[in-house]
Amino acid sequence: MLLKKYTVSISNTVKSGHTYMQWLITLLSSSTFLGYGFQTGWVSPMKKILQSDASPTGKALSDLEMSCVASTATLAAVIATPICMYLAESYGRKTAILTITFVNALSWILKLVAIHISVLIIARVCSGFVLGGCYCLIPMYVREISQDSIKGKMVSLAILMQHVGVLAMYALGSYLEYYTSSWILLSISLVTLLLMILAPESPVFLVKKGKDDVASRTLATLRGLNIDDIDVQNEINHMKNEDAYYKSVEQITFVAIYKNKAWRRGFILCQILTICVAFNGTFGIVTYAWSIMKEAGVSFSPELLSLMVPLLMMSSAIVSIACVEKTGRKLLLAGAYMLSAVSLTCLASALLAQRSGAAVPGWVLVVTIAVTVSAYSAGVLPMPNVIMNDIFKFQIRAKLIGCIQVVIWGILSLQVIFFDLVSSALGLHSVFYVCAGVNLLGAVVVLAFVPETKGRTTDQIEAILARKSDSTAINSS
Repeated sequence: MLLKKYTVSISNTVKSGHTYMQWLITLLSSSTFLGYGFQTGWVSPMKKILQSDASPTGKALSDLEMSCVASTATLAAVIATPICMYLAESYGRKTAILTITFVNALSWILKLVAIHISVLIIARVCSGFVLGGCYCLIPMYVREISQDSIKGKMVSLAILMQHVGVLAMYALGSYLEYYTSSWILLSISLVTLLLMILAPESPVFLVKKGKDDVASRTLATLRGLNIDDIDVQNEINHMKNEDAYYKSVEQITFVAIYKNKAWRRGFILCQILTICVAFNGTFGIVTYAWSIMKEAGVSFSPELLSLMVPLLMMSSAIVSIACVEKTGRKLLLAGAYMLSAVSLTCLASALLAQRSGAAVPGWVLVVTIAVTVSAYSAGVLPMPNVIMNDIFKFQIRAKLIGCIQVVIWGILSLQVIFFDLVSSALGLHSVFYVCAGVNLLGAVVVLAFVPETKGRTTDQIEAILARKSDSTAINSS
């Protein structure tokens, strides 16, 4: 849908001013993603404590009890996602982020006072609220405060903080006792909560609520420009005109979204991309890496291996930040999928050869695991989130991203069962062959159907999705 009646011309880059406020607010809001990393990394190092006599519950947890504690978070994320999207649409992106930051702090408080397994499970439900909210809210908020020329870097930076959190959690859990690490993590959550109060609301949400003056001041501060600068005024006018247009037409329901060809195609493509993320194979590698290495005779300690994976992810995510605005989203994502497909095929073939009795050099397994993890962090994980927030207009962004994330968390909550069943029935190599096929499918979808979103407005992207020419999209926007 093109806004011919209301559209004004805006520049894709701000010619003057500065971007440091955008970087600062991105880092601040991304501290919530740091909490996400803490929560996802918590189970692995804490499992040995919770299943020992030193467990805070007063007794060692059984394997079944530990499984319940571990799986509760992903199940809770399915329910938490639509709640977070409702908060973001009704009360603002900032308010929703503050809510999940508060719940994150609450989860650490519950873990500190967990005298029974039921308290631990409630704490993991709170963790699920954080997991469900982060991938919906943070990339969306960061995209809406960032100018077009750096929004890809900003979203990638936000996701990088997840890997920093996982690495920090593994280090804290490996070398500090349960209560000490929990107090440190609670302190970080509270500091994030207090600082986030100072962050601005998303300008597009302010415009949507009719607070044009506040939106103008916020945007001017973020861009480092005067409030009456032409770039600020053009950007605000563009937001106002889009909002006025969509308020003048029928209510934007899911039925209306489905009837719009560009929105429908964008939703389907983004859903396929995120499903490919879920079955990329990195989950299986993280789960079985130590077993694979041990069987191959590679002498890595579990602690060293647990630190190596997030370190690789962090390094690759930094590469992603550096490349996303140069190479574009499409090339980076397609390349990451193809690299993952090749490395996983090699890994699966090595495991099959090993199962057949052949000797496989340990370095083959190490290299294939490292390549897969690096490709995941550099492109497979961050780029679908960048593309999602590029494609959807702010009037539908929260609705559609929320739906996509509900599906993905539902898949992730069942993924442990999938990997265990396939691995037990057909062998671990079969799991990675399946994942290689999923990555190949992802690469084909990206190359054949996903438009390049770098340097394009949402109107131009919608026109391409609706199968209109690029020149028509540019002229119409």
